[in-house]
Amino acid sequence: MPGAVVPRPRQGRQGAAEKTTGRQPSPVMVHRAGAARMRDAGCMCGGGSMKRSAGESEQQAKKQKLLEEIGESWLPYLTPRDAEFYQLWKTKYSKLILRTSDTVPKELHQVVQDAFLTLQKHGCLFQDLIRIKGKDCLTPVSRILIGNPGCTYKYLNTRLFTVPWPVEGSKIKYCNPEMFDACKALMKLNDYLYNETVQALKEQSLSETKETKDAAVTNKEQDFSTCVEGERTILEDQSSSYVPRTDCINLKSKTPYNLTLLNYMDPLQMLYLKQEPYFGMGNMAVSWHHDENLVERSTVAVYSYSCKDPVINRNQLQDLRGRDPAVWHVGLKIAWDIKTPGLALPLHPGDCYFMLDDLNMTHQHCVLAGWPPRFSSTHRVAECSRGTLDYIFRQCETALQNLQDDSESVALSLKSLEVTIVKEVEGIHNEVEFEWLRQFWFQGKRYRKCTDWWFEPMAKLEEFWKKMEIMTSLVLSEVGKEECTMEQRNEIVSCFLPFLTERQELRKEWTASVTSCKAQYLDSAMLQVPGASPSWQRVYQMSRSQSAIPTGRMMILTCLSHMILKK
Repeated sequence: MPGAVVPRPRQGRQGAAEKTTGRQPSPVMVHRAGAARMRDAGCMCGGGSMKRSAGESEQQAKKQKLLEEIGESWLPYLTPRDAEFYQLWKTKYSKLILRTSDTVPKELHQVVQDAFLTLQKHGCLFQDLIRIKGKDCLTPVSRILIGNPGCTYKYLNTRLFTVPWPVEGSKIKYCNPEMFDACKALMKLNDYLYNETVQALKEQSLSETKETKDAAVTNKEQDFSTCVEGERTILEDQSSSYVPRTDCINLKSKTPYNLTLLNYMDPLQMLYLKQEPYFGMGNMAVSWHHDENLVERSTVAVYSYSCKDPVINRNQLQDLRGRDPAVWHVGLKIAWDIKTPGLALPLHPGDCYFMLDDLNMTHQHCVLAGWPPRFSSTHRVAECSRGTLDYIFRQCETALQNLQDDSESVALSLKSLEVTIVKEVEGIHNEVEFEWLRQFWFQGKRYRKCTDWWFEPMAKLEEFWKKMEIMTSLVLSEVGKEECTMEQRNEIVSCFLPFLTERQELRKEWTASVTSCKAQYLDSAMLQVPGASPSWQRVYQMSRSQSAIPTGRMMILTCLSHMILKK
């Protein structure tokens, strides 16, 4: 029955799925898998490490409580084969919208699927090296980010840089005409999914308004006011700027998707896939997660294309009452809820699904692997307030305002040693190095397979970084001068030393990541040995270099700070 907790291991609903993997977990295995489950549930996080650390303890507590409540049982889930499936979908997962492939224009199917195959043919889909709980690992899914020029998307300590699609007025040089056609096709898909999203939100809003009216609202003026306010709330959440509206169906000002994260996996080529840990749904391509680094309550739209519908031997699956292991599914569950059954929705070639409004916040989803290779294009409204090229260039301009660059003199100097200015400059210095330069050059060589668009601005960013290194050296020089008072030294060292310490530690971490990357990457065309690859040379040079902060000077500053702070 829906809502009932089922003993594990279990034959019948999940039994056949377990047979396909040859795995029937014992209670001992279940308990040993507890730590892995905790890692799986939030695997697609984005943002800074400090933000992640602050939320990890709360997440872990929730996961531990959930695991204790589950014990040694499987939670129930429903598929379209269950009579209660559509009622559950309507009542608990109503903001998940499916558009079947036959509703999508045939010409759009053709150009998008051709684009997928073009990107694969040219070797443009890559496994990312990500960091989870201090450990580097490769994603099982190969990816590429395509979107607005200058946008980035960060997840699990890895920043991806968009291969720009050909927006009007942009000057983008692609490696070949096929790459241009592929990016143009995905931009066309983006426009189509945006229009479908507007329509879906309108239908949802009208449906909610009707339900409200049927239940409680009798005053027509009040009903109209509620409708307008509801629409305004949805659209303010979806957009970074508010535009006044005059009626309930004006949804055109909602922010369009600014990028798509493309995914590819061939399950039969994978040596191992994680098993879904809560419901016994079988192999997972992507573990349970909330999509991160998005505008709050923005919709996520996904176009799914498994290369062909699998031919299933029904004689082998005659006892299967759960999901077909040969067919790709998206799984959904209410976050931290064990009373509501999960949902496994089959995805056929060309199907699109939408996670509207706050569904991504209140629910978690996973991708359940089928048998054929599968592409997906996941369109998002990425939160880019700190993730665009324009933003980081503005940051550099702010920092370099404190550098006195007199063209008549060879010597450089600082305009001010005010503590707030020094802190701001050194914070930007770290941001440029660790959030941009190292992120790009670490896995950036692969972008040459698509376009060289990023290389000129990144070279410019490196020049800004070099000037900030000089500024750090100038601060150190000023601190050591006799005319600098003890009070000034105390203030400067107190604010300055934490940034240098952080810089030292992060450089060590990046050096370790480079070593880990060498050990893990198998694609020699993507990451080659040092000396053969310009991007590797950059990473190693930056990893080894202390630039304007030699070890000796760092030690002197540290000792000086201790002496001052003691007094």
